[in-house]
Amino acid sequence: MIALRLFALTLAGLAMAAPASAQSASAKRGEAIVKANCAECHAVLRTGESPNAKAPPFRTLGQRYKLDDLQEALAEGIVVGHGGADMPHFVFEPAEIDDIIAYLKQINRQR
Repeated sequence: MIALRLFALTLAGLAMAAPASAQSASAKRGEAIVKANCAECHAVLRTGESPNAKAPPFRTLGQRYKLDDLQEALAEGIVVGHGGADMPHFVFEPAEIDDIIAYLKQINRQR
């Protein structure tokens, strides 16, 4: 009986750990995407200044927006400039958007 309980607890622990691992893998993919596409202008890590002073650091986006609300903009293409600065047109695939949002949630404090 004790062995059965220990087995059940172990399975429950593994089930709870799996989503966290998947989310972590998703956030890692999101980090790679933003480093490759956005780091030329934006600070994409938890620290540091944006190379373009008009481009907000990604770690502050949660102070301005609900991060989940950015999904549509990422799908349709972000074309907003930074006070007159040109921003390249980006369109991301649904899986990439999920990864980017997972990463942003990891580095942001949401409002």
